[in-house]
Amino acid sequence: MTAPLNAAHSNPIGRLLARFPAAPWASLAELVARLGYVARGSVYLAVGAVALLAALGLTPHATGALGALEAWGEWPLGVVILWLIGLGLYGFAGWRALQSVFDVDRQGATAKGVAARAGQAVSGLVYGGLAVSVFGLLHAVHHLARDSEHAEMIRTVDKVLTFPLGNLLVIAAGLFILAAGIGNIVRAVLSHFGRTLDCDVEVARWAGTIARIGYFARGVALAPVGLFMARAGLHARAVEAHGVGGALEALHRQPMGGLLMSLVALGLMAFGVFAFLEAVFRPIRAAARLHGD
Repeated sequence: MTAPLNAAHSNPIGRLLARFPAAPWASLAELVARLGYVARGSVYLAVGAVALLAALGLTPHATGALGALEAWGEWPLGVVILWLIGLGLYGFAGWRALQSVFDVDRQGATAKGVAARAGQAVSGLVYGGLAVSVFGLLHAVHHLARDSEHAEMIRTVDKVLTFPLGNLLVIAAGLFILAAGIGNIVRAVLSHFGRTLDCDVEVARWAGTIARIGYFARGVALAPVGLFMARAGLHARAVEAHGVGGALEALHRQPMGGLLMSLVALGLMAFGVFAFLEAVFRPIRAAARLHGD
């Protein structure tokens, strides 16, 4: 009697990879995923560093990912770094696709697992879009012209508002971002990040602390973005939408705003540091999962 096919071989990619030795695919998948974590960490370190400089009055404004990376394109080595970050973000988007579609982390089909995989799918789309934007930034640097992130966001939201029920779409997007921000804060309190790393107990302990700080700060940065977006949809005014840079600037305008933004900036940098730790210590078993091992 023929043994039933493994579930991983029921998809075309799984069947294709099953024809080849697992080791080369494992090495390639692991390399791409780890470079992706490095790219994500670089983005958050840049955003946090610019926000910290703004909080200290050393640069005019906090900004989002592209704005934080833009200055790097003004010097030759920076262009190379942007290329590497863009490629790394594509790699990270691909890793998210493996996590969400092929369940390489074995999260299963429970409600919790499906929700986690759905979040990873959205994350993959976001980082894939950011990768596209990074290469657009490289093109713009070459041609010495580029709109600000805020202008790009306003233009995008304004276009969506022209769709049928466009204001509801913008409100829904804002509520989704708000939920993501709150979810990051909840994860900072409840998740055990060190358990996802393949390292000794002491390293896992302080890595988990860094992750908690980072996720909390990312939640604090994302939640106002969602509120701004929802308000833009509610009022049908694209100009009310703001990205992470605008949210940090709004935080800066609050009482003790300089201190608050400094803490959030340091937290975003901590998130970046944790991404680097994931690049080193996170187990990556994508190819083994696709082969059904």
